Amino acid sequence: MKNPPVSNPGITDASVESATAGLFRQAVSSGRDKLNDAELQALLAGLGIAFDAKSASAGAADIRISLNSTREFGMVISAGLGGLEAELDEGNFRRDRASVYAAAALTDAADFLGLFKRTLAWQKLAAVARRAGASSPDAALEACFARLLALAKAFAPGNSAAPFVLQALELNPVQADGALTVRGAECAFGAPLPGRLPRPIAKIDKLIHPKSIGIIGVSGSGMNFGRIILRNLMGSGYPKEQLFILKPGEAEIDGVKCVEGLKSLPAKLDLLIVAVAASAVYELVDEIIASDAVEAVMLIPGSLGETKKSREPAAALAARINAAHGQPGGGPIFLGANCLGVVSHPGAYDSWFIPLERLPKPKKKPLRNSVMLSQSGAFMITRLSQNPWLDPAYMLALGNQTDLTHGDMLSYFAALPGIETLGIYIEGFKDLDGLAFAKAVRKAVLNGKQIVVYKSGRTAPGQGGVMGHTASIAGGLTLFESVVRHAGAIVAEDFNGFDDLFYIAGALQGKKVGGRRIGAISGAGFEAVGMADNIESDSFALEMGALEEATVKKIEEILVAKKLDQLVEVRNPIDINPGADDEAHLQISEAFLQDPNIDAVVVGLDPTAPSVRALVESKLRPGHDISDPKSTVHLMPPIVERNDKPLIGIVDGGTLYDAMAAGLMDRGVCVFRNCARGTKALVRYVEARLNADSLQRRRPGGTDF
Repeated sequence: MKNPPVSNPGITDASVESATAGLFRQAVSSGRDKLNDAELQALLAGLGIAFDAKSASAGAADIRISLNSTREFGMVISAGLGGLEAELDEGNFRRDRASVYAAAALTDAADFLGLFKRTLAWQKLAAVARRAGASSPDAALEACFARLLALAKAFAPGNSAAPFVLQALELNPVQADGALTVRGAECAFGAPLPGRLPRPIAKIDKLIHPKSIGIIGVSGSGMNFGRIILRNLMGSGYPKEQLFILKPGEAEIDGVKCVEGLKSLPAKLDLLIVAVAASAVYELVDEIIASDAVEAVMLIPGSLGETKKSREPAAALAARINAAHGQPGGGPIFLGANCLGVVSHPGAYDSWFIPLERLPKPKKKPLRNSVMLSQSGAFMITRLSQNPWLDPAYMLALGNQTDLTHGDMLSYFAALPGIETLGIYIEGFKDLDGLAFAKAVRKAVLNGKQIVVYKSGRTAPGQGGVMGHTASIAGGLTLFESVVRHAGAIVAEDFNGFDDLFYIAGALQGKKVGGRRIGAISGAGFEAVGMADNIESDSFALEMGALEEATVKKIEEILVAKKLDQLVEVRNPIDINPGADDEAHLQISEAFLQDPNIDAVVVGLDPTAPSVRALVESKLRPGHDISDPKSTVHLMPPIVERNDKPLIGIVDGGTLYDAMAAGLMDRGVCVFRNCARGTKALVRYVEARLNADSLQRRRPGGTDF
């Protein structure tokens, strides 16, 4: 006979915590780190959950509910298909259909139930209940999630008061028949491990806005990395009088004063850049810590912790840096090692060791308001080289995170005024730093910022490459994507996706995203259809808005004036014919924007059409080019500025039309070079913006930043 549902109004989080700790102690006394069946039944009874391993309800749906202590994100709650179906590869399902995950510290029972409702598992539960005429399982699920989340909080890694860490609690299968009944369960636990000391992240201000910079490793005769960095510092406008080269026996190099060493500095340095051989770093770091002469340090050398031979000494070095954070004042912070450096436009310096002639950084935005953080410096170089319109205010390479981590950096920038968008490339997290990062994502989103993330190591060979590059540990991709998306980030699936999402987020941050209804306009039939064909992703879909009658009439009047009324039918998406000129495209776009049933507009600007002023110089029709005041380059920016809805232009053409696209982008218009990429980016962006709006309204419990 099935056990009756346990109902005990006297159950409290404190009583569950105490009883669970007692069960763990009992298991330890028997030499076990797992609970036996009797202990499991007692644990679940304390949580108010029935346990019966022998019987099952005919026709019931099996689900799985789990708590797991993960290295990156601490305690994670997950739920999804159970029984035999739980063994199916999640790659067989669209995103959020097989299982959902969330960091326990960033969710509550109602919030996680909302996530679970996206899955096939919940749909099966609901269908079985409807067929049986039974009540919805939602109340029982929410109560179960609430108890599990309380347990997760009490025995989470990083909880210094917890006598044990809950390693895993899996309930599988679980059936819902009015109440929840667990038919199988496993529970493992362990002793808590010491964590890293918190880094004094307020000193990141010294790193990115230094009033004084010292450099170790500058050659007086050749052009080594240290000398290139020195040239870049001066070339980016950093004052020579605030620079110091630490080099015994030299008076000056390139007009910059040299000093004998740390003890010879006239005052405490805000930033010290270390560009010496990796073998010299270990002793030098000890000297830096002991001297208390530096607030922030940039470690340029590679190979620290990236080879088998260097891992043990690199770990010892990280431990010494960590110990220094326990001293009064917190000791210096360290960026790197294997670090390209920092570009800080507000701090007026560029310390990258890429010569400025190979990567100029012209100002492309009226106001630089974004940040790029990356473990790989080359990732930032290629992104910026290919799309200078990203134009971040700050670009920082984290390298192998010997000290400062992704979580530290994002925690700092999440609260920094004037920063609206952050693009982040991640190879791996230090222990529990994924949780710190996810909390910082949530904090940033609640502060109105946008976070775009790309995680490398998406395959087994890719994970091996990550380990060899910056000594990072690449965690599970599904877990990463689920937790970080739930926190509020936009997660890119590839490099192009990162470029597109970081760009569109920066271009549209100030625009109102009121819903998912879009308008699509083009003079090319394939393009109008292509926009409509790309309005869905795995987890979200836009829809074509229904134009109001007043909008239809307005567009018909435009078509009559342009002598296109006999060629074009007004609808959405609309093919306005290759005979449409610049004004026709843009007047119809603005009519769409002003329709209350449209939330965003994508317009193909048809650069190859004869009537469009798209060339730098037209030989066939002199003056009919982008310099004409009636060209799209001149007409579109004011339309973008005076409308609060997103307007995206598509310039699908070859290099002849680069100047048209660049002219629009220079004036703040969001432009893509084909309709599929532009529309797909808009889908992901609208999904993220609507999710951010929901988070800001709801602010789910457990968000202890």
